[in-house]
Amino acid sequence: MSLTTSHRAPLVDEITAKLRELIHSGEWQLQQRIPAEPELMDTLGVSRGTLREAIKALAHSGMLEVRRGDGTYVRATSEISGAAQRMYRDHSQVHILEVRVGLDTQAARLAARHASAEDVAAMRGLLAARRLAWLAGDYAGWARADWDFHVLVARASGNPLLHELYVSFGEVFHADLLRQQRKGGLQGLPHEGHGQLVEAIEAHDQTAAVESVHRNLNSCAEWIQQ
Repeated sequence: MSLTTSHRAPLVDEITAKLRELIHSGEWQLQQRIPAEPELMDTLGVSRGTLREAIKALAHSGMLEVRRGDGTYVRATSEISGAAQRMYRDHSQVHILEVRVGLDTQAARLAARHASAEDVAAMRGLLAARRLAWLAGDYAGWARADWDFHVLVARASGNPLLHELYVSFGEVFHADLLRQQRKGGLQGLPHEGHGQLVEAIEAHDQTAAVESVHRNLNSCAEWIQQ
């Protein structure tokens, strides 16, 4: 019995690593349903039991979600993101915003130091898309462009771990933006924290970049508490 288990564990680990890489590489994308068990068993050359153990491990980490009667879907692109999404569901908007203050501040400071001209141009492009979506009443598109903007600032920081941590906010941040919009009266195109942040990053002014983040998040905090 112990011999069988000792041989099986490394195989499960190997298959888990292969499935994880399919997610990391983007071959299996977020919210996509992964291939059915028979197809994966044939492709990977493993038994149903081994495959299910591997899927169970990634479901436990939050990367996959098994939906009974529907299939298995990609939930997150990494264990960090998967674990973070589970934790965020257990905390309030205020708690999440307080954590974002630290991440946003550091992302803005580092982006002002490291961002390229291409990064700045891409940020302006996302703000333009965000504006068009808002004016057209496409609030899902507005929220998506807003979030993509913040993710790009985190990526421009040059710190891949900070970027990955920030990406883990994606689902909850997007939902919060749409919830705020539905309250009515929200100004969806503030210059503070967006346009001003881009200007500070382009000027490599770290102090101004951090100040723009504080103005934006203070405004968010006031709106949430209304």
